[in-house]
Amino acid sequence: MSILTIILSIIFPPVAVALKHGLSGTLVISILLTLLGWLPGVIHALIVNREA
Repeated sequence: MSILTIILSIIFPPVAVALKHGLSGTLVISILLTLLGWLPGVIHALIVNREA
């Protein structure tokens, strides 16, 4: 995982997910989690981008 991906995952999680996975179900989940709370969105983005 690059430094840019980590920074984007912390600042705006859906952007980081979109860069790695494009328009997919993973992006929708990331947006929903970020709307529910910033921390769940960050955790999801870090986990999803670590796998890719």
